[in-house]
Amino acid sequence: MHDLFEPVRLGRLRLPNRLVMSPMSRARAGDRGVPGPEAALYYAQRATAGLIIAEGTQPSLAGQGYPGTPGLHTDEQVRGWRLVTDAVHAAGGRIFVQLMHTGRIGHPSVSGLRPVAPSPVRAAGRIHTAAGRRDHLVPRELTTEQVRATIGDFADAARRALGAGFDGVELHGGNGYLVHQFLASGTNRRRDAYGRDRARFAVELAGATADAVGADRVGLRVTPGNTLNDVTEHDVEEVYPALVDTLAPLGLAYLHLAGVPAGTPLAEKLRAGWPGVLVAAPGSGADLPSDGGRAEGERWLTHGADLIAFGRAFLANPDLVHRLRTHTPLTPPDPATYYTPGPTGYTDYKPHHPASP
Repeated sequence: MHDLFEPVRLGRLRLPNRLVMSPMSRARAGDRGVPGPEAALYYAQRATAGLIIAEGTQPSLAGQGYPGTPGLHTDEQVRGWRLVTDAVHAAGGRIFVQLMHTGRIGHPSVSGLRPVAPSPVRAAGRIHTAAGRRDHLVPRELTTEQVRATIGDFADAARRALGAGFDGVELHGGNGYLVHQFLASGTNRRRDAYGRDRARFAVELAGATADAVGADRVGLRVTPGNTLNDVTEHDVEEVYPALVDTLAPLGLAYLHLAGVPAGTPLAEKLRAGWPGVLVAAPGSGADLPSDGGRAEGERWLTHGADLIAFGRAFLANPDLVHRLRTHTPLTPPDPATYYTPGPTGYTDYKPHHPASP
C-alpha cells in the first residue's frame, strides 16, 4: 500500500506527497472573473499539498453558471491567475486549474447569455444568482458546430492556463455540468454523433486539450452516478468503463474519480481499465469526518489509487498535510463563509503551531 506522505511522480512533476487539494468554488473573483491578491494568499497557504487543483474556472463567458467565479478567457483573468500561480510556486507548491463549463446550470442574469446544453432539457430546481434564487431555464441546444466550437474554447483556455503559470489543467466532467450532461442519458437526447455516442464529447475534449498543452498536463474528473444538478444516468456501469477504455491511449496525466466508494465493482473496473495515475476523491457526506477523510483515503490507496483528493478539510486547515501527518485535530470549516466575499473563512484560518516542550 502507498503511504499518503510519500512522494510520487505526476507527468513532469514530482509531488512530495499524495494529498491533492480538490477544486472548490469560492466565488470571490468579482464581476469580471479575475482572481486577486486574496486568492493568491489562499492558495499559497495550502501549497504543502502534493498538488492543488484550483477552483472551477469557466473557459468562456458562456460557461459561467454562478456569480463571482473565475475565468480563463480574457487577458485580465490570465494576469489575475498569474498572481496565484507565482505565489504557489514561490511557496514550493504545484497547481493545476479546473476548467468547468456549467452548461444548462446557469442564468442570463449571471452571464448575459442563455444557458446551453446537449439537449433542451430543463434542470429541476433553482439556481443562485446575484439577484437571488431563480428558476432554471430550458437551455439552448448546442448545434454540432457549436459543440466543436466549445471544445475549441476549452483548448484555448488550457493554453491561457499555461500562460498564466499553471502546471496543468483538469477538465470537469462531473457534478451535472456540461461534460456530465453529454455523458448522462437524462440530459443528452441528441440524434447526432454526440448523442449516438454520449462519451464522444468528453473524448474529443480531452484529445483537443491534450493536443493544445500536452497530455501529461491534462487530467479529467468524473463523478459516475452523481445526481447533483438533476442529472440522471441509467447506464453508469457501461458508459464509464467504455469512456476510460477510449481515453486510456491518450496518456492523460490522471483520471480523477469522485464519489465512487473504494472496492465497489465500478471502482475496481475503472481502476483496472485506467493505466495511468488515478486520483480518488472519497465520498462527500453531509458531515466532514473528524479525520478529514483520511481513513477513507487510505482505504482507497489499498485499492489502487495513486493520489487522494481532500476537499473541505483543506478549507479551514491550510496546513492539512502537517495535521494529518501528526494526527493534529482539524479545525472545522464554516459553511456560511464558503461563497462570501472577503478573508473571513478564506484566508484567516491559522496553521497549527505545536506548543513548546
